[in-house]
Parts: sequence; C-alpha cells; structure tokens
Amino acid sequence: MNLEDESPKNRPPLGLPVGSVRALLTLFIIAVVTVSVAKGRDLDILWIETLLIALAHYFTSRRFIDLPPHVLEKIQEEGLIEDEHHPLFLPRHTIRFLIIAAFVGLGVYLYREKRLFEPRAVSLLGIVAAYVLGCIVRGIGAWLGRKTSKPPSRIWGDLKALFVLGAIVLVGVPELLDAEASLPPEAHKVALGLLLFYFGSR
Repeated sequence: MNLEDESPKNRPPLGLPVGSVRALLTLFIIAVVTVSVAKGRDLDILWIETLLIALAHYFTSRRFIDLPPHVLEKIQEEGLIEDEHHPLFLPRHTIRFLIIAAFVGLGVYLYREKRLFEPRAVSLLGIVAAYVLGCIVRGIGAWLGRKTSKPPSRIWGDLKALFVLGAIVLVGVPELLDAEASLPPEAHKVALGLLLFYFGSR
C-alpha cells in the first residue's frame, strides 16, 4: 500500500469527492437562511455574513488562468490543484443550480404570500441577486472575450470601480463623521448592492 495515497493531504474529508463537505455546509446555511426568512423570523447578522462567504466560494472563479484540458487533468492527478467538478457525486454546477433555485423558490413563495417586499426579504434577496448578477455579467464578459478574442474593455472596469467607490464613499463618510442619519436607510442598501455586484463581477 502506498502510504502517500492515505495521507491527509491526498484524502478529501470523509473520503467524499473534493468540495463535498463545503457543498453540504453551504446548502445547510442556505436552508437556515431561506426557511427563517420564509417563516418571518429575524436572522442574526452572522448568518448573512456566512451566507455571503458561501456564495463567494461557489460563484467566484478560483482558477486564474485557462489551461489546456490535458494539462489540467495531469496536474489534478498529481494533486497540485483540486478537482471540484463533482462534489457529492453530483453533476458539475449542480450545487450552484441548487443555490439559485433555493432563492428563486423563496422569492416565489414570498410573492404568493404577499410578503416579497418585507424589509428582511428585500434585504436578503437583494444582496443575493446583486452578487449573482455580478457573477453572470462576469461570465458573459468572459464568454464574449473568448468568442471575439478581444481583451476586456478597461473603460467598463474603470466605470464600475468609480461608480462603486463613489457610492461607498457617499454612505461611508457620514458613518465616519457620526452623521449617518443624514442619509435615507435605502442609500446603504443600494451601496451594499452595488458593492456586492462589483465583487461578483470581478
């Protein structure tokens, strides 16, 4: 028996496919958040923060360069990078689909119950939608770049950055000066949504 194959470095947790434990944790977090909002309960801010970390894991690209398939397969076999295509033995992108389906289902349920515009529902679905929309925009941009073989426009990136920086400064400076009451509460939510969109689109 090769002892190297049994080392903790090469064996994923619980012997499941790579990413399975993170997938289970993410789905559980989403279950807690969506069920709590559906039942009208107030959520601790910690759950929202944890949810955003989980979303960042599943909707942010962690591979910075595109590799030819044979090179990617070779370095995955050597254990230099993890292959997370099939967590929980499910087809690729199943976890992402389940995440989106959970929030779409929550939105539909709240709409039917005439509770879609409750503050807690708007806040939660707004942050999720802003982040996922940013990821979709990034994906479309990357796809168009591959099709046209053109580098992404720097003007678009600069405009996004300036717009988001302006929004955050607009709501952040009053906070620093203890004058936050001078802005309507909606301003903070809009600025947070823009910030999450920006992170999702990067």
